[in-house]
Formats: sequence, structure tokens, C-alpha cells
Amino acid sequence: MSISFIRKAVILSASSGLLAGCSEAVDEPTLGSAQAEITLGSHVGGITDADFAEARDNFLLGENIDDGVGPVFNETACGACHTLGAVGGSGEQIERRFGRVSNGVFVSLAGEGGSLRQLKTLGSFNNGTRTCTVALEREPADATVHNVGRLTTPLFGLGLVDAMPDSFFTQLANAEPAEVRGIVKTAAVLLPNPRDASQGIGTVRVARFGWKDDISNLATFAADAYKNEMGITTQHCFRGQSITAFATESAPNGIAQPAGCDDLAPPAPAGVPAGTDDAVGPCASGQTEIQEDIQNFINFMTFLAPTERDLSDAAAVNAGAPVFNRVGCNGCHVTTTFRTPNPAPNGVPGNFAFNPFSDFLVHDMGALGDQIGNDGDSVAVTRRMRTAPLWGIRFRNHLLHDGRTGDVTTAILAHDGQALTSRNAFNQLNATDKHNLVQFVRSL
Repeated sequence: MSISFIRKAVILSASSGLLAGCSEAVDEPTLGSAQAEITLGSHVGGITDADFAEARDNFLLGENIDDGVGPVFNETACGACHTLGAVGGSGEQIERRFGRVSNGVFVSLAGEGGSLRQLKTLGSFNNGTRTCTVALEREPADATVHNVGRLTTPLFGLGLVDAMPDSFFTQLANAEPAEVRGIVKTAAVLLPNPRDASQGIGTVRVARFGWKDDISNLATFAADAYKNEMGITTQHCFRGQSITAFATESAPNGIAQPAGCDDLAPPAPAGVPAGTDDAVGPCASGQTEIQEDIQNFINFMTFLAPTERDLSDAAAVNAGAPVFNRVGCNGCHVTTTFRTPNPAPNGVPGNFAFNPFSDFLVHDMGALGDQIGNDGDSVAVTRRMRTAPLWGIRFRNHLLHDGRTGDVTTAILAHDGQALTSRNAFNQLNATDKHNLVQFVRSL
């Protein structure tokens, strides 16, 4: 889709008068008055047009073997996957994962390249001294969890989510009915955002990003994706400490490549792990420096604006809002208005109200769970999925974690586990209520 796709956006608040950083349940979301007008794909306050354009251009930039792409990867540009609606949206690509359940627990098969199976390879190339051949990754024969799809998630408005304090998500969980209450996951910050004074290396924070809620801040999200999706490894400095968590290449099916056969990036500077594609170099006392590409990705994701509401079928949307609540969709896709702290720790506007229609918690999804986890997770844990935010859903061609459908009704009927009661309630609705609920969802 063309990156010049532009549409005027109206951000609508489901409620007003909330305290900064606090929540309030909204029984029946309605179409409120316009809070602000933005352009889809543009930015919220806190960054200049020029700086945002620079960050977006870096996000779109295609890289190659000389930049460090490889040896295995899924794409050569962040913007090649995040395309739908505007730059930063969801995508058409569906990556693949696998694993093994042994003695009742999940095993990622890390020694065999797990659990992410990158779909592309550098193939054969000459590094100046020899011909290198990188094999395409295959699902290992001992995998018992097969070919799980994982759809590219949209990035609209995530800087606002990143700004929310941990206590906010705990409040959301405590307010949910016991039968559908989500679990608050935490994860260590591997790469801190220097703008947020509360973040340090290893700081434990409420996780809120990724299909499984494994990532706690956008900086870690950016460096992790650069390494795993594009094969570009990085090193950073934070308060004088070198961060090398993203400096090791992903080896195809866990098989290390001969020296010089990972890619053709320049050698890493002294003091940085060999094979690091992009490094800032040795860290002086107190030095903080995030590698330039990663810093631009952080800037782009932090300030990318949320999507607008579609009011073209206002009668159905207004009628569908109470039905959405009545069948219990709001148990997880909460209608609570979020409001950023003032000032916001990451530089986005403070006291900014927004409605992502997610609690950003994990829930037992039964048969809909993807069965992928971390080493040692029980089968029950592998069924847990983060509640997908519904804002911007109409720009997505694929729904659910594996993109199995583009139809809202089909997606609802695939829900299971803690969402089973709501799915059954939806199934009992008359045709008019079903239509109105779907139109409400598609308006978000």
C-alpha cells in the first residue's frame, strides 16, 4: 500500500474527566465529541515534523547484506511489514513459529533455531575469501507444535501505551470480572529508553507489547525486531554500560556459520562482540548512546499517532456499542479511557486520552491459544495471549494472531477459553445485533 495514503482522523473519547494515569470503566461506549484532529500515519505532539519524518524514513529504509541483513531474516525493512492503513500499520506477512512439548512443558528448541523460523536466507554469496552458503531454516523433525502463524502487529499509538504506569494495568486487571480477569505479566527492560528516567537495564516493568506480552518497552521491541526480523545485530551504551543483548546473530536452525558468513557488515569495533553489525563502540563512564537506527525506530513508534474512528455508519455503531458490552467483549477489550501521565515519561503529550480497546493483559484463550511459550512454560501458559487492541482494526486484512481470517464475525467465533462465554453470547444474538456489534468493532 502506498505510504502516501492519508485520511483525516478524529480521535474520540469514550468518557471524560478522568484523572491522569487512572481508569474508569465505561458501561456503554458512545461516539463522543472530537478531542483532536490528526492525519493517519502522522505523529502526536512531542516531536517535530522533521524529526518524525527522519525516523519514518529510517523505518522504511531497505537494508542489505552490506548493512548486516542476514544470515536468516524475514524482511529487509521495518516498513516492508508494517504497511496497512499507513506506515506503521499491520501487514500481510505472517511469520512462522514452532516448538516442542516435553513432559508437559514447552521447549523452544533453541539449539535448532527455535522458536522463530525465519523465512528468508542470504543463500550463496562471496565474502571476499570464500563462497558462503546459508541454508533456509526448516521446522525441526522433533517439533510437536507446528507452523504457528504470527501476524505483524500494528504500531499506531503504542507510544501512548508505553507511557502508562504499571499501576494502571494492575487497576485494569482488578476491575475485570473474576471469570475473565487477565494476568499482568512483567518483563525486564533489555534496552532502556533514555528519555524515561525510571528505566534502567534490567528494570522489571509490566509487559505490554507482542502477541504474548513478552516485551516491556518500545526500545526493547525495536532492537529485538531488528535482530530477529531483519538479522541486524546492535550494541548500545546506557549510563556507561555496554548492552550486548542484541549483538548475537540468529543462526539458521541453530547452526553457526563459518567466520565471515553471517553477512558483509564491517567488523565490529574493539571491545564489542565480534559479528555485531551496528555498534556504538566502547562505553565511556556515564555514556548513553542508542544505535542510530534503533533510536529512530524508537522515535517513530513512540510518536506515531493512534488511528481515527470511522463514523460512516453511525447509527449501527451507536446501536452496536451497548451490544459489545452486553455480550462481554469489554471484559478484555476494555472500553476504559486511558490517559497518559502529565508529564509523560517518554515525551508524548501528557494528559492525552485514548481508547485502544485492550487491557494489554494475557488471558487463557483455550483452543485459540497458539501453544507457543518460553522454555519451561506449562501447556496452560502457552494458551495465554495478549488481548489484541481493536483500534485500527478496519485497516487489517488479517485477524487473530495467525491471520486466519479477515472477517470480524469469524474471528469472534474462534474465541475460546476465557472468551467462550462471550463467543456463545454473540452466537445467540439476532442478525441485527450481530451486524451492529460488528459495525461497532469496525469503527474503531
